[in-house]
Parts: sequence; C-alpha cells; structure tokens
Amino acid sequence: VAGLFYEDVVAWLDMHDVRYISRVKFTGISGFDHLFDFVIPKSRSKPERMLKAINRPNREMAEAVAFSWIDTKQVRPVDSKAYALLNDTDHAIPPGVVEALASYDVQPIPWSKRDNIRMELAA
Repeated sequence: VAGLFYEDVVAWLDMHDVRYISRVKFTGISGFDHLFDFVIPKSRSKPERMLKAINRPNREMAEAVAFSWIDTKQVRPVDSKAYALLNDTDHAIPPGVVEALASYDVQPIPWSKRDNIRMELAA
C-alpha cells in the first residue's frame, strides 16, 4: 500500500510537469543518511524542495520526518524547503501530526489538498 501511495504521488507530479529526482539520500550533520522520496531542484524563482510521501501519517512518522529535515537542512542550501505529503485518502490524519511537522518547518500537505501547492512545486 505504501508503494501505491508513492506511485500516486509520482503520477500526480508527472501529470503536472513537476520536475523531480526520486529517492535521494542526503547525509545529515549527525552522519546519518536520510532518504527523501522526491527532490525538486531549485529554479530561478523557487528554492530546492524536498518531499516525503507518508502513506500512514502517525506520530512516529512525523518524528522521523522532522528529525530527517532538522539533520539535513543544515547541509543543504539555506533556502531549501521540506514538505510532507500525507495520505488522507482512506484514513484521517491523527491529531497533532500536522502541527508537529509544521513546528519543525516541514510543510504538511494532506493528499486531499495537494492542488493547493501544485504551482509552488511546479515552478
């Protein structure tokens, strides 16, 4: 099922001509490697953007994504941004997940509201 959500994200990005590199690994300041599902390279008008596709959003996944971003962002360009695409198709996002991600500068995007950021990612 996790693979199906990843494929849904790929199809959506492709449909909207969002250029990306899939499954990119960065080494954080801790020395740990962190895998991001998609990286959208910087353009003239937008910074580098990193995306995690989370099939079953929960507290543990939010903590893992927040740590990955905190550990990685210090070795990436200063204006880089992180997004978490949260699958809310078959189940609600648990309370606190959206707020926790936002607290650590990861923009949470429920899959049902993905079109709200389409232009931000495509540029």
